[in-house]
Amino acid sequence: RQALARAIVKNASLVLLDEPLANLDYKLREELRAELPRIFAAAGTIFVYATTEPHEALLLGGNTATLSEGRITQFGPTIEVFRKPVDLVTARTFSDPPLNTIVLAKKGRDFLLEGGVNLPVPAELSGIADAMYTIGFQPHHLSLERPNAAAVPVRAKVTITEITGSESFIHLDFADARWVMLTHGIRHFEPDEVVEVFIDPRHIMVFDEHGSAVTAPKLAA
Repeated sequence: RQALARAIVKNASLVLLDEPLANLDYKLREELRAELPRIFAAAGTIFVYATTEPHEALLLGGNTATLSEGRITQFGPTIEVFRKPVDLVTARTFSDPPLNTIVLAKKGRDFLLEGGVNLPVPAELSGIADAMYTIGFQPHHLSLERPNAAAVPVRAKVTITEITGSESFIHLDFADARWVMLTHGIRHFEPDEVVEVFIDPRHIMVFDEHGSAVTAPKLAA
């Protein structure tokens, strides 16, 4: 707090904070995370805040630049970078727990999953070519209960369950993919137990063979 206060009272037009919460104990770190948006808004100063924690960037809002191997992969409003990454590298950088991915073939209106299960192609991407694509989705978009009528059920094998406070991280194997499901509340499954989980096609991200985000082809004028 003192170091942050010293930086602010100098009335600098630009303040760089390089992982300022990294070495704090858990309780103080959580307190400051809650305070920082208010402090930044009141200071009237431009803050450049470097962090390896995606949820800190989401908490602070503003604009976010994602970096990978010393290169900026995307820059823009934080929520837009999170929801609409331009490539797979950015999507993985901005995901904690790790982004769930799987390589699937598109045929007609569906992506083909193992076991004869079809995952509908989002309507805005219905015109993309039949080919192999990488599908990505956040751990909280995989669920034990069907969130809506469009959600697709698949059967996956549990490898381990982690319980952290009021959340559970359930690690799953599906085909050749390794997924993590984030759920609220305490959930416990035995290793190798097979569970039915639901993928919401409204929240999937689609990337081509080069890792670039796929956009719908523009119709001729």
